Amino acid sequence: MSKSTGIMIASTTPRKVLPKIPASKIPNVLIHEIIDGKPLYRKGYRDVLAKTKTVEDIMGSSSLQAFLITYLTIWIGKQIDDDKYHILTNEAGLHLDRKNNLAGDLLIFDSQKLTIDKINKNYADVAPKISIEVDIDIALEEISEYSYMTIKTNKLLDFGAEKVIWFLTESKKVMIATPGGDWQMRDWDKDVEITDGISCNIGKYLKEKGSEFA
Repeated sequence: MSKSTGIMIASTTPRKVLPKIPASKIPNVLIHEIIDGKPLYRKGYRDVLAKTKTVEDIMGSSSLQAFLITYLTIWIGKQIDDDKYHILTNEAGLHLDRKNNLAGDLLIFDSQKLTIDKINKNYADVAPKISIEVDIDIALEEISEYSYMTIKTNKLLDFGAEKVIWFLTESKKVMIATPGGDWQMRDWDKDVEITDGISCNIGKYLKEKGSEFA
C-alpha cells in the first residue's frame, strides 16, 4: 500500500471547529467528494446553507486556479499523443468503489483502459495514469490540508494511478507521489515531468506572464 513519507507541504492543523451540521440538512450538490463513505463538502457550503451565497457562487475556481488548470491542460494537450491518452478536466469524477467518489482537476487516462465506450454520463471507473490537482476544493473542518492530501493521494495510487501531482498556490510547492516510491516536494519553479517526457514549470510560466504569484 502506498503511504506518505512525512513531507509536509500544507497545514497539518484542521481549521477552526465549527458547529456540526447534520448531513441530512446538506444538499447533495454541496458534496465535492466522498471518501470512505464520508462526504466532503465544497468550500463555502456553510455560506450557501446560511443563504449568504448561492450554490453557483461557490462552484467555480479562483481565477488563479482556473488559469493554471487551463495552462496545464493546453500545454500537456499540445504534446501528448491523443491516440494513446484521454485528458479529462472540469472536476472529472472518479468512482473507486461504493464508498469512494473523487474529483480530479486534470486526469490523464490510458485510452486502452478508458475506452470510448466507457466515456459516458457516469463517473469514470478506471484509474487514471496521471492525476493532477491544483489546490484543495473542500471545506477543511475535521481534517487538515496535509491529511486530506495524503488520504486522497493514497486512494488514487491504490486505485492504480501511476503518479499524483499537487500544485499548491499558497506555498508555491509541488508534491509528486508514485506508488511504492518516495513522495517528492519541490518549489514550483522547477520542471515537473508529467509523463512521456512532457514537463511543465508553473513558476516559470507565471513569471513569463508577469504574475505576482510567480
